[in-house]
Amino acid sequence: MGLRGWYRSTGADLPFQSPLPAHPGVAMEGYFWRITDPATGRVLIALNGVNRGPDGAWATLGFAAHPGGFLRAEAHPVAHADLRRIGASAGTAFDGDDRHLRVDLGPDARLEISIEDPVLWPQRAFGGSSVFHMVPALNQYWHPWLLGGRATGTATVGDETWNLDGAQLYAEKNWGREGFPDSWWWGQAQGFAEPDACVAFAGGQVHAGPLRTEVTALVVRLPGGQVLRLGNPGTSSVRAVVTDETWMLRTRAHGWSIDVRAQAPRAASHILPVPLPSEHRNVAGALEHLAGVLEIEVRRRGRIVWEGRSALAGLEHGGLARARAELVRRGVDPDATHAPPTL
Repeated sequence: MGLRGWYRSTGADLPFQSPLPAHPGVAMEGYFWRITDPATGRVLIALNGVNRGPDGAWATLGFAAHPGGFLRAEAHPVAHADLRRIGASAGTAFDGDDRHLRVDLGPDARLEISIEDPVLWPQRAFGGSSVFHMVPALNQYWHPWLLGGRATGTATVGDETWNLDGAQLYAEKNWGREGFPDSWWWGQAQGFAEPDACVAFAGGQVHAGPLRTEVTALVVRLPGGQVLRLGNPGTSSVRAVVTDETWMLRTRAHGWSIDVRAQAPRAASHILPVPLPSEHRNVAGALEHLAGVLEIEVRRRGRIVWEGRSALAGLEHGGLARARAELVRRGVDPDATHAPPTL
């Protein structure tokens, strides 16, 4: 494996080293695509968590759509993460990379699109987690690698077929050791008046051994293409105040001032699964909104650079205890085991 291979197996990446290939030693490598169609008000998400447990690799799969509240999630006994480039698959149920995405979770839960005109993460020393990419064995790393693009294809959602031609695209990946923070938060929005704008953020408690700190990373692609990444403790910290229905982020650094305000009703959230790789099962883990409202104001040295509003924002508040309590509130058994079937 060599020293460099060992280093990546911990989840870490060197400066200017691409975080897109899979990290072979981590417990989970998650791949997430989001499709926003402002013309129709439709949003879809597709996810594949490639988990590595004592009995081998298996997948956490999810497919959800708005409007209509459609959600299909399952554990799959086959999973593969590409060690050379971005890409993840799960037998015939899931296959996605930087050129296409195909999901087949049944006749009423299918998606097949091509990714056209991709807007990739700009060439920089680090990805979305910035300097934390260099720290070995963190519980979570995050990288939003696709900040725009255009879909060509269709989706089957229940008994409807949706034409997705021209819809806006976003994709990210996260990976790390087994174990989730007590609370985490996430958001992503397109569907602004400016079609090339994109906002994404992710936060929670990261830890590796004695290192333990709370971090929120904020990425903004401004109209015109400039990409801002803020959230380094001590130099560009992002202050986040989050509840199950509101997300408020603020940062002041390097002459930039960014305020993000978002909201969505808790009752409208999906409850998405997260994996427990060593136990070979999924558990409820996050309250996920597909179409919340997000407003952003960006200033440069006091002057407004951009103000945007999207009513199709993805918003998440994660936590195993939180998701469990929400299932109980909805009258659903939180102890149901979601294990992958055997082949």
